[in-house]
Amino acid sequence: MSNLQKILSRLQRLHPKEIDLSLIRIKALCNKLQNPEKNLKVISVVGTNGKNSTIQAMRSILKEAKIQTNIYTSPHIQNINERFVYNNSEMGDEELSKLLLEIEEINNGEQITYFEILTAAFLKKANENNNNINILEAGLFHRFDATNIFDKNIASVVTAIGLDHTDWLPEDERTIDKIIFEKTSSLLNSKIIVSNQENNEIMSKIKKSLMNNSSKKIYFNDLYSYSLAENNFFYYEDEVGGLKLPIPNLLGDFQLANVASAIATLRNIGEIEINEKHIKEGIKKIKNVGRLQEIKSGNLKKLINNNKLIVDGSHNALGGKVLSEYLESIESKKHLIVGMMSNKNHQEFLNNFINKISSLTTVDIPNQPNAINGQDLKNKIKGFKNINYKNSIKDALNSLDLKENDIAIITGSLYLAGEVLNLN
Repeated sequence: MSNLQKILSRLQRLHPKEIDLSLIRIKALCNKLQNPEKNLKVISVVGTNGKNSTIQAMRSILKEAKIQTNIYTSPHIQNINERFVYNNSEMGDEELSKLLLEIEEINNGEQITYFEILTAAFLKKANENNNNINILEAGLFHRFDATNIFDKNIASVVTAIGLDHTDWLPEDERTIDKIIFEKTSSLLNSKIIVSNQENNEIMSKIKKSLMNNSSKKIYFNDLYSYSLAENNFFYYEDEVGGLKLPIPNLLGDFQLANVASAIATLRNIGEIEINEKHIKEGIKKIKNVGRLQEIKSGNLKKLINNNKLIVDGSHNALGGKVLSEYLESIESKKHLIVGMMSNKNHQEFLNNFINKISSLTTVDIPNQPNAINGQDLKNKIKGFKNINYKNSIKDALNSLDLKENDIAIITGSLYLAGEVLNLN
């Protein structure tokens, strides 16, 4: 076990619960750190789906504009370092270990969740370059999330909202209205950019939730919009003007909503200067690991020869719907390999694929005690004619009866996506 892993293991034991929604502990620790959060230029990103894609689009555009950026996201896909991006680069093991040791010492054994202490660590380091733009992804909901500790920010982004993480809500409050409230009711008075939503009803509920917020609200289809055009271009338009843009470096037309939200955010922040060239070049270079990512080489790709292999971390009903719609746009037979965490609505996620795929293979997610066993997942799922179980990703890929142009898709969890990339 590396020194960094030892530190992380100790930090995970500082609180009996993995998640305990409260701002008390994070505020107390930040106070000991002399409140680094008070000096930062922050863009908060909340929502159910599309947060990371939106963040990576902003990151790429800002990089083209040579604007230094710090990024805090969760969960990570392959390693913890992904959560700690400073000046557009991931922090190395040695530096991250030193930072976490310092925070651990200052915390002095007080109860605090793993996510809270990581958030405090990110903020302390970010404060060393407080002129940078800081983009923070909310961990869970937002209202009592550790990332909701700021007195001010420069913008808030609301991506697509749907049902997820409902097990953390009281049984009688597991509704879309409650989730919208938790994600939007405490957004700061700055500028709020609201992305395209699954339907008009959800957008209306978001508008109602934000009714008393004095921020300038920039709603999709009200103050900005996009449309797909032929010849590998899409059009973006807002109050500033229209842009003819290349298709972003992201699979799936649905990603245009996330890219458009990123553009709308950056074009509405007065502190930075973003021009058309920055946007055009930035969106061509977006890197979004584990989200509709095509695996073009490596150990796993070799197992299926010339067939296409895609990994996607979708894990809720809305994500499943979006993935299913993308797959429907491809004229090939699809073979789904699925592993999921225990607390997800498995049937609701997989309903999106009934009668749309050639085979479904369930797998275990290694190193994840909170994952549902693949055999148990197979036994509980209804509606699929060709469903199988394999205990490993490699066995699942080897078992597929792939014909020419067939596609293999591995999905159901960001943790599974990470395992795929580590194995490859």
